[in-house]
Parts: sequence; C-alpha cells; structure tokens
Amino acid sequence: MASTKLFPVLALLSLTMASCSSMSSNVASQRSGKPIPAVRTTAYTHTEADHIQWGNKNALGTELKFGEVRSAAADWSVYPVGTQFQIEGMPYVYEIDDYGSALVGSNTIDLYKPDMSTMNHWGVRHVNIRVLRWGSREKSLEVLKPRERHHHVRRMVTRLESRNSSGG
Repeated sequence: MASTKLFPVLALLSLTMASCSSMSSNVASQRSGKPIPAVRTTAYTHTEADHIQWGNKNALGTELKFGEVRSAAADWSVYPVGTQFQIEGMPYVYEIDDYGSALVGSNTIDLYKPDMSTMNHWGVRHVNIRVLRWGSREKSLEVLKPRERHHHVRRMVTRLESRNSSGG
C-alpha cells in the first residue's frame, strides 16, 4: 500500500530532476558555443496591457528594436543583458535588452514583435538558438540592483551574484 502511494511522488520527483538536468545541460551547451536546442520562446509587444506603462522602451530605457537586430527579454541570470543570438533558420540577430517577471526561472525567451498580430502569429515555439555573443553579468547587475524591491529582480540579482562568486 505504501509503495502505491509513493509511486506518484517518485514519478513527480524524476520529472523534476529530468527538467533540472535538461536546463543544466542547456547551460553547458550555451557555454561551449554549441546550439542550444528546443529553447521555449514566446512573443510580446509594447501595446500589451502589461507593457503599456513602459511604451516601446526596454529595461535599459532605450527603444525596443525590430530590424536586423531585434529586442528580446529573458531572465538575465541565464541570458545576461547584451546577449546576442540567432534562431536557427532565421536571418535576424536578437539581443537581450529586456526582462519580465514571468520569465525569471522559466528558461523562456520572449521575442519583441511590433504589433499584436505579429505577436499572436509567433505564439509559443521551441527553437534552436546559437549564442553569438554573451552579455555582461556586471551590466545586468548594474541595471538590476536599484530595482531589487521587486521580487523577480531580487531573484535574478541573487543568481547573478552567486554565479559571479562561483565563477560559473
């Protein structure tokens, strides 16, 4: 009887461990310059209700980009500000210049789109990305530290500081 009740707990535990293992293997491939497979991407636009207060500005206070180089938002403790990447099969370069509370701890990259139609067309996609240039943890901390009153920002700062102190 006890083993029957234990099975769902063990199954959940193994799924959680597989998820963590997958995330850490993604981080390992990021550091070695290999493509990062199956990265979850979503899209956002400056006219969404939860972005209107910032208009078409990113977390750095500059305009969101949608040209050859395009803006993207992510958890800066995973993809520091300034990280540039390409999505396999697409000609554009994306640059991490924004973040969002829902992205922290999610291993999701949110791609900026100029309007709701383009945003909705993207939906949710799992794509392979290749990091062209890693951003700066120091610049990330410089931008985030004054904003630590927000829980999601504190989480990124804590992770960035622990990675800086451990060298990882």
